[in-house]
Amino acid sequence: MSAQFSGDDWAVILGGSSGFGLASAHKLAAHGMNVCVIHRDRRGAMKRIEPEFEKLRGSGVKVITRNADALAPAMRAEIVAELKSAMGENGRIRCLLHSIAFGNLKLLVAESPRERSATRQLAEKLGIDEGKLVEAADGLLAEGVDEMAEIATQPKYPDYSVLDADDVSRTIHTMGTSLLDWVQNLHAEGMFADDARVFGLTSEGNVLAWKGYAAVSAAKVALEAMVRSIAAEFAPYGIRCNVLQPGVTETQALAAIPGSSHLKASARLRNPYRRLTTPPDVANVLYLLCLPEAAWINGEVIRIDGGEHISGSTS
Repeated sequence: MSAQFSGDDWAVILGGSSGFGLASAHKLAAHGMNVCVIHRDRRGAMKRIEPEFEKLRGSGVKVITRNADALAPAMRAEIVAELKSAMGENGRIRCLLHSIAFGNLKLLVAESPRERSATRQLAEKLGIDEGKLVEAADGLLAEGVDEMAEIATQPKYPDYSVLDADDVSRTIHTMGTSLLDWVQNLHAEGMFADDARVFGLTSEGNVLAWKGYAAVSAAKVALEAMVRSIAAEFAPYGIRCNVLQPGVTETQALAAIPGSSHLKASARLRNPYRRLTTPPDVANVLYLLCLPEAAWINGEVIRIDGGEHISGSTS
């Protein structure tokens, strides 16, 4: 594969050991961009992660990986200093991707029991036990029959704790406003290229109310507001800043959401292509937005979902 980027171009990926971050690292490295991946994982996860990093190194580019807290100011300063030394005098950051997915997934209030009359009436109509009907639907949903989501066992949310103000503020900083810390720090050190691209990640939860997603939804909206301001105020320094909005994607972050199987079923039924978005789908668009031809795209929310958001039909 021909290199699109020079040996002096670097990508900094916050949250790059899985999902969108890792896919983007692979895509950019394959086209000649050096990568610095910051991730936060337990030691036991490294057995899965290290082979992926070895593949990055096999791309022939420079690779820096740090298993560290990207939100800690002292650690950020340490990583920036290490990266600046590795980049050398001519190295510049062409791409910064904020892909940190760590937030509170709690309800605002304990759920009120809701009778599922349609399931009960269907069971009565068929003359079978309602429990057996739901059990059969659960099995079919697990096998990929998405239409069973309405009949299958509904998601259960933890009721031992509800969302509080501290949960919200931590999530907003982690998944939203912490992008600004990195942009300001790297800019102050003069490390950005004169045609740099900065990206955040949002989701359809920025406008939809999903159960247990309130704190993350607030973080996504805060991130989008921050991206618009970065796009406007850092433009004189050559920085373009945009938000990518993937469709529902099979990631570790999605798996942590209660009822993720139902979200996936709904997304596949809505999507014109009847499939979920994949991390490489998103990495491909990020790569395109890093090319010189995309220099006039700034301050946008760019949907990457195959038309999932515009489809009003599940038939």
